[in-house]
Amino acid sequence: MTKNVMIVGVGGQGTLLASKLLGRVLTGRGYDVKVSEVHGMSQRGGSVVTYVRFGERVYSPVIDRGEADAIISFELLEAARWLEYLKPGGQIVVNTQKLEPMPVIIGAAQYPEDIAAKLAAAGAKVDAEDFLALAEKAGSTKTVNIALMGRFSRYLPEIPESVWHDAIRASVPPKFIDMNLRAFDLGR
Repeated sequence: MTKNVMIVGVGGQGTLLASKLLGRVLTGRGYDVKVSEVHGMSQRGGSVVTYVRFGERVYSPVIDRGEADAIISFELLEAARWLEYLKPGGQIVVNTQKLEPMPVIIGAAQYPEDIAAKLAAAGAKVDAEDFLALAEKAGSTKTVNIALMGRFSRYLPEIPESVWHDAIRASVPPKFIDMNLRAFDLGR
């Protein structure tokens, strides 16, 4: 059975490293894995979405509406933007950080209130936390992606924590390994 995970955020938050880390972990456990950046802008501030599909045999990297088992969101509004892709009762792991999009910045719109509660009311299982604060505690706000992946690792209990640690060691430059391992452990 194929599982579908969406990683959503804003350019510059580390979504691509998070998807590569997840892909490395899953491939190392023998899954067929397809990772695809479907939408995205390389410049900071644009919405970025990555699909990760895994199972015994995966034929396409694309996740359609209502098919995602989980969404890992680096920002509240991005979780709401992609909610229609989540299966009924699916899991959302979301950073409570708010990054104002341009319409809010210029005063043309307001940032929605109580997004996490609205996600839950729509039927999602919501695990919301200030992962940016955990990243700061680990040593750098740039590890927010790894803190989020630490929390998401709890939803894949069949994969030992040591496998995640090994994947982090293989995915980040040596001088940042310890800090990223701390972020992962704090998120978990």
